Amino acid sequence: MDGCISFIRYTSPFQNVGEVGELSEIFQWKGEVPKGLPGWDEAEKEHLGEELADVLLYLVRLSDMCGVDLGKAALRKMEINARKYPVGQCKGSSKKHTHYGSTNSVSANDNVNTMNKEHNNGV
Repeated sequence: MDGCISFIRYTSPFQNVGEVGELSEIFQWKGEVPKGLPGWDEAEKEHLGEELADVLLYLVRLSDMCGVDLGKAALRKMEINARKYPVGQCKGSSKKHTHYGSTNSVSANDNVNTMNKEHNNGV
């Protein structure tokens, strides 16, 4: 992996914060951005792609350095979110999962148990 992204100087997990900031700046004055980015010119789309790639590369590098299987972690997080935010109750809402009652919540123990399983499985 070092050969693929040797241009990235990894010194801190917080380097990605700067990259996310650069990505956020692109959208800062755009308001709501519809799917497909209508009204964006090719240079803007190319710049967006570059900033998204920077964020992705830092995340992949950080997960590699920390020994985290990013694919497994993402799938696990999607499962947790599916329990916290059932589509039938939450679609179209921006309310926090605690608004929907205790049946949808994931306890801290669930997260600790999942982390322990992952640690034992080398994730």
